[in-house]
Formats: sequence, structure tokens, C-alpha cells
Amino acid sequence: MRNEIEVTGEQFLAAEEERKSVASAEQDDFLLDAYSQTIISVAEKVSPSVVYLETHYERQSARRRGRQTALGSGSGFLFTPDGFILTNSHVIHDATRIEVALADSRRFEAQLIGDDPDTDLAVVRVNAPNLVPAQLGESQKIKVGQIVVAIGNPYGFQYTVTAGVVSALGRSLRAKSGRLMDDVIQTDAALNPGNSGGPLVNSRGQVIGVNTAMIPTAQGLCFATSIDTAKFVASRLIRDGRIVRSFIGLAGQNVPLLPRVVRYFKLAVESGILVVSFEQNSPARQAGVMEGDLIVGLDSHPVAGIDDLHKLLTEERLGRSVPLEVIRRTEKLTFHVVPADARATD
Repeated sequence: MRNEIEVTGEQFLAAEEERKSVASAEQDDFLLDAYSQTIISVAEKVSPSVVYLETHYERQSARRRGRQTALGSGSGFLFTPDGFILTNSHVIHDATRIEVALADSRRFEAQLIGDDPDTDLAVVRVNAPNLVPAQLGESQKIKVGQIVVAIGNPYGFQYTVTAGVVSALGRSLRAKSGRLMDDVIQTDAALNPGNSGGPLVNSRGQVIGVNTAMIPTAQGLCFATSIDTAKFVASRLIRDGRIVRSFIGLAGQNVPLLPRVVRYFKLAVESGILVVSFEQNSPARQAGVMEGDLIVGLDSHPVAGIDDLHKLLTEERLGRSVPLEVIRRTEKLTFHVVPADARATD
């Protein structure tokens, strides 16, 4: 009788282990199904807003006389019901003609509203009925590790969906113009050439970034401009056709400061900008700045390098006298510079 009880106990334990195994498998299936349904839901919601951009360029032919037409492509997405589309500046920059293919296969010629190479963002517009704009989210609510979905047209394969997570926030990335782009989102959602300008979307189907770059020699290192930056840039591009920035008209290079100089002048930075040359009608030159001066501050903000200076030269300082702090030999001097409109130098 005791043996029968022991056998029954063993059978019970085996049955319990099998039950737990089945329950665990069912739980895994449930989680995987939930993840899949999230991606499916996001793709179905956002894909109608994603567009394929085909760009045409007139270029001088090296082999034949005259000019030839070259083609390019990229992605974008509708963000208003009246046809405004966000994309990357490098997708459409210098294009002579832009065509947009919608998710329902309709094609339209697009008008360039404006582009900003310094943030690699651009706005184009199509005049078409029955458009489906994407819902824009907020960058401040993004968390590292959350699920994100990228939708675009890599290598011309339209409406390709990839998924991943937010890998990091607050990254900086160098734009093709040379300026540093701040508040960039890093993700491992796969991006390829042609994804540029497409939306990076959260699990609720809200656009939280504009896909802008990937590192070809690495895996899982992809970047998107935050949607808060994109909202600001898009509003200014629609209003003015470009972003207004100020400039003080000089060329310089980042250099370290001697420790004794930092201590003596009680500087908040350990490096500065060595002034190398000036542009014509330079506001800095007119204010008294000279070649060889070391810039360490602007408008009461420390300046450790060229990127710091670029961040401070905003529209708000345009036409306003601001103090520029420099080290000249053994003196710390302050010059009052009036930044000019950078557009006047283009």
C-alpha cells in the first residue's frame, strides 16, 4: 500500500511539473502574442501616414556634355491633414523635383516648404484629399527600454516595419552641415538607407522621433531626431521657410586652456575657441575681437568650444547686443557683439 502511495506521489509531482511547464509555455505565448499585437496595431495605425519620397536632381555629367537627371529616395510622414510632410533635409536637399507616393498608391508632386540642414529636418507639402496624418507624441515622456517601431522605405522596399527599444536618450550627433544635433534618440530598431525621414513610433502609435541616421559599420546603432525638436523646426519652416539663426562671423578652433589661466580668471571651462579668421562684415570683428583671442563665454554662458557657441547663437540673440568674453594674452576682456542674421551670409 505504501508503494502505491509513493507511486501516486511521484505521478502527482510529475503531473504538477508538466502543468507548470504548460502554463509557462502558455504565458510565453501570451506575452509574445501581446508583443506581436502591439507591433501589428502600431503598423496598421501609422503606415497610412508614411510616404515614399522620390527625388530628382539635375547634375553635370562627367562623361557626357550637358546635365543628367539623378534619382534619390527616402521616407517621410504626414503630420497635418492638409498635406504637410516631415522628412530629413538630406533626403530632399538640392532636389529639383520631389514626388510623393502615398500608402494607397496615389502619387503627387510635392512642394518644398523649407529644410534645415543643421537639424537634418525638412517639410514638404502635397495637395491631395483624404490624407491621414500621424499622431505626434512627446519626447519628454520617452523612457529608455520602451518598445519603438520604425516604418520606412529602405532600399525602396516600401512600408517596411522594424521594431526594437529605445537604447539611450540625449545623444548628440553631427549633422552634415557640421553643427551638433542635440536631444537625439538612440534605438536598435533596424534602419537602412531609405529609412531616413520615416517615423519612430511608440507602442501607442505616436511619433516620438524622425529617423535620421545609422552607423553602417555597427549593428543596432540607429538614431532619430526627437519629435519635440521636429515640432519646433517644422513650425518655423512652415512660417519662415527656414530656421533663423544668428552668427558673429568668425572661424575658430577648439583649444585647451592652460590650468593657471583657468585658475587665475576663475573660468567655468577648461577649453575655449581660438579665433583664426573673420568673415566679411563680421559682427565680432566690428566689436573689437582680434585673431588670436580665446573665446570663453557669450551672454553670461560659458563657452568650451564651437558647439557651445552654436547652441547660443539662436534667433533670440539676433540683433541684440550680447557680451562676448575673451582671453587676450594676460587679460580677460568683454566685447559687446550684435549677432547678425545668418541668412544674410548664405
